[in-house]
Amino acid sequence: MTDLSTTYLGLSLRSPLVASASPHNRDLDHARRLEAAGAAAIVMPSLFEEEVIHEETSLTHALEAGSEHFAEALDYFPDLGDYPSARDRYVASVDGLKNAVDIPVIASLNATHPGSWVSYAHLLADAGADAVELNLYHVSADPLRPAAEVEESDLETVAEVAGALSVPVAVKLSPYYSSFANFGLRAVEAGAAGLVLFNRFYQPDLDLEELAPAARISLSQPWELRLPLRWIAILHPHLAGRASLAATSGIWSGADAVKALLVGADVAMMTSALLHHGADHVAAVEAELAAWLEARGYASVAEARGSVSYATTDDPGAFERANYISTLRSWTTPPDLAPSSPAS
Repeated sequence: MTDLSTTYLGLSLRSPLVASASPHNRDLDHARRLEAAGAAAIVMPSLFEEEVIHEETSLTHALEAGSEHFAEALDYFPDLGDYPSARDRYVASVDGLKNAVDIPVIASLNATHPGSWVSYAHLLADAGADAVELNLYHVSADPLRPAAEVEESDLETVAEVAGALSVPVAVKLSPYYSSFANFGLRAVEAGAAGLVLFNRFYQPDLDLEELAPAARISLSQPWELRLPLRWIAILHPHLAGRASLAATSGIWSGADAVKALLVGADVAMMTSALLHHGADHVAAVEAELAAWLEARGYASVAEARGSVSYATTDDPGAFERANYISTLRSWTTPPDLAPSSPAS
């Protein structure tokens, strides 16, 4: 039987299948179902600094309403410490999950101010999180801010948080850095114990009735795995033994997990597939993964990992520009759409 165990961020996992950030992952019953189905670790949905600030600002505004007209209203102000904030509820969720399951729990954080990253990360680690995932999700929309400045700011955040915590720090990245391979290596040099590739940037749609941006979500599809496959294959030779690599976006099946492992990923993370099929889908993916490895004689996940990476493949150019050319030439017109021959 193939040994499915792996190591991610220094954590020993029973398999490479991880339930990545999902709105359901804070629910204790759901977490238990994930563990029972075979999930090796759980990543919590992100704690967003904006939510904390908005909630606290709204509460303060509501409590102060009318106080300028009725001085005695000040005597009725409740102690704000009695009201759990979004931050407090998130910390309680970390503690609750740690008590509910035996697999590692990874907290996720998305802050906006330099000091907030460190202070919030401390809270999550102190609550018992086995690791903290920094979700570097921001849109660089300022045309006057150069790419180098954006990258340096992100690297400073990684260095500050990683240097302040005793638990490992993973960094969930977007693919939009101007020299992604270089940035990934620099993030590890700054202290990241692992890189998660990639963050899905949700684009706004337009509501034609309201004439306003509309938030609409769509689940990932297996074809979206191609982007992380490329970059994990490129980074694996440089980071093997130095930092973990996690593939996320488009992993729906055991075959998808196999692809992630072959290019060098330590874990394959799933969200959309679990939202669509439910927690029990982990067991089906694991069975397919194990069957594929056993059928091809792999004794362990470690043996398969990186066997088709940039350094080991016979055609490394397939991960670069050559892929573009060969992909374009691979198109064949379906018979029913082929132009008919002109009449003679």
